[in-house]
Amino acid sequence: MKIIKLPAVLYKSLKKSRSAGKTIGFVPTMGALHAGHLSLIRQARKENSIVVVSIFVNPAQFGPKEDLKKYPRPLNKDLALCRKERVDFVFSPRPEEMYGEGFSTYVNVERLSETLCGKSRPGHFRGVATIVAKLLNIGQPDIIYLGQKDAQQAIIVKRMARDLNIPVKVKIMPTVRQRDGLALSSRNAYLDKKEKKDALVLSAALNLAKLFIKSGARDASRIINRMKRVVNKKKSSRIDYIAIVDTASLKPVRKISGECLIALAVRIGRTRLIDNIIVRA
Repeated sequence: MKIIKLPAVLYKSLKKSRSAGKTIGFVPTMGALHAGHLSLIRQARKENSIVVVSIFVNPAQFGPKEDLKKYPRPLNKDLALCRKERVDFVFSPRPEEMYGEGFSTYVNVERLSETLCGKSRPGHFRGVATIVAKLLNIGQPDIIYLGQKDAQQAIIVKRMARDLNIPVKVKIMPTVRQRDGLALSSRNAYLDKKEKKDALVLSAALNLAKLFIKSGARDASRIINRMKRVVNKKKSSRIDYIAIVDTASLKPVRKISGECLIALAVRIGRTRLIDNIIVRA
């Protein structure tokens, strides 16, 4: 496994692989790797000759009051996991290598970035789209692997690649959960024991919505209200949003038909968690 810190070095290394007819799978991460990331890496390993994992805590996607400084950075542990999964290249640049002096070019996917998490985290998805565009330009992979847990992010990346004619296939893989239903997230490390139990209200609310829809409920506002009751049972929880939206446009739906995304963001104590499911009615 090669650890690369400079964009130009990664580009040259992968150019050789492409010239040799090898396919490249890319897994972008901010480190603090868990079983969800490993599932993406394993899928990339199955489908490609070369697997690249980026480990980069992207400052452009953090707001001024967010957790950039305290975001977990267990690099040695992450590298050990990548070796175990037979990753070929780990790209771990410094911020100044990705955002040099005078950096002033950003990618913004309009409308899709302005709803759900985009409302409470202005500029977040501009930072996400910009760093992913840069990684795709540097690595030029055949396939990029993203997790369903970050559904809005995945939808935005898919649209960006299509709109900018970036020749990459975007694969969205299922959310990996603990046995109790909690979606795996690097931010789960911030939760104490009680908060981890309280955090189960996210998946509980989603499961309730799924049951309602299976039983024939179609009024989105009623389902959202029932979900709110579940989440509000825990004193530590504060709802950022609960929404039922179209999976392509991310616009709210009033009556559920066909495929929709049920998504929520909830603060458990000081930690903001997200989760979602896709439901077909």
